[in-house]
Formats: sequence, C-alpha cells, structure tokens
Amino acid sequence: MKRYEKLDKLIEEHEGIIKTAQIVAAGISKALLYDYVKEKRLSQVAHGIYAAAEVWIDSMFLIHLRSEQAIFSHETALFLHDLTDREPSPYSITVKTGYNPFRLKEDGLKVYTVKKELHPVGCITAATSFGHQVPVYDMERTICDLIRSRRDIEIQTFQTAMKLYSRRQDKNLRTLMQYASLFRVEKILRQYLEVLL
Repeated sequence: MKRYEKLDKLIEEHEGIIKTAQIVAAGISKALLYDYVKEKRLSQVAHGIYAAAEVWIDSMFLIHLRSEQAIFSHETALFLHDLTDREPSPYSITVKTGYNPFRLKEDGLKVYTVKKELHPVGCITAATSFGHQVPVYDMERTICDLIRSRRDIEIQTFQTAMKLYSRRQDKNLRTLMQYASLFRVEKILRQYLEVLL
C-alpha cells in the first residue's frame, strides 16, 4: 500500500498516536487520513487525535496533545516530582487566563488559570509513568501554587508535600523565594519554612 507509506512512517515516528494537525502539516489530505484510520482501524482517542490499536493510552500525554498550552500543576505536579504518595484524580493543569477550558473541565480535569506572563514561569518537562515527556511546573513553582490554592488542596496533601520538599537534596530555596515574591506568597511561605527547616 504505497499510498499509506508516509502515514505509516508518521505514526511510527509518533509512537502510534497522531494528530490531524501533524498529518496536514506533512502535506497529507484529511480525506487520505480518514481512509487510513478506517482501513488500519485506528481509534479516535480525542478530538483530532488517533491511536493505533496496539498502543497503550497515556492519559497525561493525551491531555498534553489535546492542549499544548496546558501545564501540569498542583497535585499532578506533586505526583510527577514524587512529593506525594497519591496518584492525582482528577489531573490538575494550568492554562493562561483567556483560554477557554470548557472541554477540559467537561472531561473532568481540574483547571487553574494564571496571567499570561506568569504561565511559563517554572515550566519544565517530566516523564509520565509511560515515559512520555509532558510539561509540568518545577517543584518550587508547584509549592507556590499550592500555597496560592491552599483552600482547594487537602491539608494532608499540602503538609506532606511541604515536608517531602524540605527534605529534598535537589530543592532550590533561592528559586522558591523568587517565585514566592513573584506570586505574592512570600510571607506565608516563610512561616511554613521556619517550621520545616
């Protein structure tokens, strides 16, 4: 099947999951994609995203593919940084103010919004349980986010995260204080750190 060669190659390069936008960017028509999806029995796992039958679906990676500006935050970031023993449910993400998170909320995600200029602060990548790289806030930004949203976070989750962070060898207190100043939680953070450090 020579007509599907390019599609076979693309789906292999993307580990069995492909977005319509990637297909169009490669110069392949949507009509050919739909024929391919039907013939190769790909399943539509989200709007404009298809997966090969043998692929295990990594829900965190799928969220990233659906909304590339979404950054994993709060309880989900704690999980990715080993600052909690609980798997997050639902996943928490942060998007820029002005982005319409309706579909994401409808799918059960916990969505936080932040000013456009603060959105990229502390964004790094981390591996999901399946090994895919997804955007997540670093530990220091996550601690500041927890303090800012402490009314929405379980007290036990918050306390555990603070204790585990204070014991970490790779913590960066200078960065933490810079973020705390930026997010205006310096005073509260100092109170917690005085107890923990």
